[in-house]
Amino acid sequence: MCGITGIAYLRGDKKVALKTLKTMTDVLAHRGPDGEGFYINNNVGLGHRRLSIIDLSTGDQPIYSRDKSLVLVFNGEIYNYVEIREDLKKLGHTFLTTSDSEVIIHAYEQWGLDCQKIFNGMWAFALWDNRNKSLFISRDRIGVKPLYYSVYNNTFSFASEIKSILSVFPGMKINLSVISLYLTLSYIPAPHSFYKNILKLEPGCCLLLKDGNYKVSRYWDLPDIDEQDLIKDKSSVYEQFDDLFRDSVKLRMRSDVPYGAFLSGGLDSTSTVAIMSELSSYPVETFTIGFKEKTFDESDLANEAAKKFSTHHHQGTVEHDSFLQSLEKVVNSYDEPFGDSSAIPTGYVSKFAVKHVKMVLTGDGGDECLSGYPGYQAEKIAYYYKKLPNIIRKKFPKSVGLISPYFKNDMRYMLNRMQRVVHTSNLHFPDRFLKKASYFDTDLLNDLFIKTDGIINPKDYISDFFIKTSLQEGFYQLNVFDLKISLPDRMLTKVDRMTMAYSLEARSPFLDYRLVELLFKVDMNVKMEGFERKTVLRNTIGKRLPRPILKAKKSGFGIPLREWMKESQFQKHFNKLKALEDFGFRYNTIKKMISENNGGQKDYGNHLWMLFVLNECLTNLKP
Repeated sequence: MCGITGIAYLRGDKKVALKTLKTMTDVLAHRGPDGEGFYINNNVGLGHRRLSIIDLSTGDQPIYSRDKSLVLVFNGEIYNYVEIREDLKKLGHTFLTTSDSEVIIHAYEQWGLDCQKIFNGMWAFALWDNRNKSLFISRDRIGVKPLYYSVYNNTFSFASEIKSILSVFPGMKINLSVISLYLTLSYIPAPHSFYKNILKLEPGCCLLLKDGNYKVSRYWDLPDIDEQDLIKDKSSVYEQFDDLFRDSVKLRMRSDVPYGAFLSGGLDSTSTVAIMSELSSYPVETFTIGFKEKTFDESDLANEAAKKFSTHHHQGTVEHDSFLQSLEKVVNSYDEPFGDSSAIPTGYVSKFAVKHVKMVLTGDGGDECLSGYPGYQAEKIAYYYKKLPNIIRKKFPKSVGLISPYFKNDMRYMLNRMQRVVHTSNLHFPDRFLKKASYFDTDLLNDLFIKTDGIINPKDYISDFFIKTSLQEGFYQLNVFDLKISLPDRMLTKVDRMTMAYSLEARSPFLDYRLVELLFKVDMNVKMEGFERKTVLRNTIGKRLPRPILKAKKSGFGIPLREWMKESQFQKHFNKLKALEDFGFRYNTIKKMISENNGGQKDYGNHLWMLFVLNECLTNLKP
């Protein structure tokens, strides 16, 4: 796991200076504290910061082919590098190291650009081919590892993080058009970024720069599925999933340094630890972070799992930093507005874990692959509701509203939720999705912005995305969005930045592309029997898990922002949001949100946090 960066002047007569390349690389030191390396060839330069996980003695980068014509900088891990190396040896290749980075060099020599289709792993790499003067950049299929690139002032540059590019091009203008997308989704989706001249290379894509021009191509996509022909054989799915998940965990346990696992007490992380414990000859190091606020605390479930699988368990408690410390950590780590507040506890558990290990396995991606979010239950309800006769559909919401007050607790919650679902079930799916997924809905955005000229309309963005898929049912359309947009741009971005901020590598067994492809082709009634979440996992790895974990309600890795925002350390900073007026925001709308949150009329905790993050980015980096 590392940080990579590079620069190529599009006018061949300008040479890269080591000082420039070192400046770009130094700001990525947190991603690779174990070493640095550089390559310069006239107008092209590559930089690398290393976090040593595999081949500690001979894995330094940049790494070269035997004739020095190929040069590679690489961030990530190729998990099946041992098997690929053996195949390449049979084809006549000889190796000088035991590193996965050297495997990439030889695979490119053997198969050219198609080498990326053979790799199973997480990566962003750049390979300079001095024979044909081309730069080949690739990002892994799922988007676990980040890659940003820019064309600015006759210069092509790339890096693992935006701050590396900004370190030598500080004058780049902010892209104000994406603020509406950020406020809607809580992140800025690829290929957009917060800067006009910086783009994100999308997952499953590669970029080829040659003769001053570049082209982005897609080398992998989700399987092309027919909703009428999805896999309905439960036993086959269970068997394949069990085998693939076990192999995925086994591959991700390859390491030359101490490692462990994040253990939240949820189904996904506990399943990961269950298989690790079976495969490991010694107790697995596990790490969890709890909260003083019991509503958000899952540490009891994590302790239950740790006891069941005899792990060496470490537990800490989130006692939030000062407001400014939390805000500064998020802004400095992401280089653009990122509003998912669970970045804060992710940072805590990373800081906690790195005291003991250099790498962890996580349960990330389980909800996306297994269709485990509550939204999938809602889409299945909508699917069946739309099949009811019109006369029943007209009377159903009112009937549910009349009877729900007579029930208590879970049954009342379920009925109220069902009423909300059926109210939106007749909407076109993109409209239904936007209504449910938006943090700042359309009405609140209209109240917030003084004018919307030049701002991307979230409704248009969502509609444009879904129009590209031929899928009809909301269940499957939601899965496409989660896997292609929300997973890489929110979940994986969050985990990458906060783990790498503390020089900790994170690996996600659920994101093995073989598992993603298999589960994407599975019928929703196999993925979700009735309305049971993660049926496939429950009937395979889940059989090994403690019953309290199987029975627990879905709980995200959130923080109690609504209550935190009422505390004095937050309150005294609210006047800073007045600065947003300079960027076309109505401060009166913000004041109303503050008042209603403090009074308990509405929960605007996440909204206000997102505005604080945005304000910090805008005021510190004026356009």
